[in-house]
Amino acid sequence: MKVIIASDHGGINIRREVADVLEELGIEYVDLGCDCEGSVDYPDYALPAAERVASGEFDKGILICGTGIGMSISANKVKGIRAALVHDLFTAKVTREHNDSNVLCMGERVIGPGLAREIAKTWVRAEFEAGRHKNRINKIADYENK
Repeated sequence: MKVIIASDHGGINIRREVADVLEELGIEYVDLGCDCEGSVDYPDYALPAAERVASGEFDKGILICGTGIGMSISANKVKGIRAALVHDLFTAKVTREHNDSNVLCMGERVIGPGLAREIAKTWVRAEFEAGRHKNRINKIADYENK
C-alpha cells in the first residue's frame, strides 16, 4: 500500500503524527507538506494529493487541515475520489468498509493527536466489504462519468 499525506498550516502537527503511524505500520508514504509557519491555501495541497490517488499512483491519501472540511471539499472535486471527513473510530472503519473511501480527512482543531493516530490506524487497516455496497459506489462512479 502506498499513501500520500498532506496538510495546510492548520494540520501540520497531526500530519506528523500520521506519518509516524504509517512508519510504525510499515506503510510506504509520501509527505507533500506543508511545513510553513504562515497561512497557506488548503486546495494547494488537497488537490495535488487527491489527483495522485485518483491516477492510481497512490492507493490512499490522508489530508489534514484545521477542521478537515476544506480538505474534504477540495479532494472530493477530483473525479474518482471518495474523501471522508472523520472524527471518530467508528466512521473511520465504516467509511472504508461501506464507502470504499480512498482519502481520509481530519481536523487538527477538532481532534487531538492520540485520536488522530487511532483514526489513521483504523482507516488504513479497514477493507472495503463490497457486496451491497459495491452497487452504491458504482452509482457514484456512473454519475461522475456523465
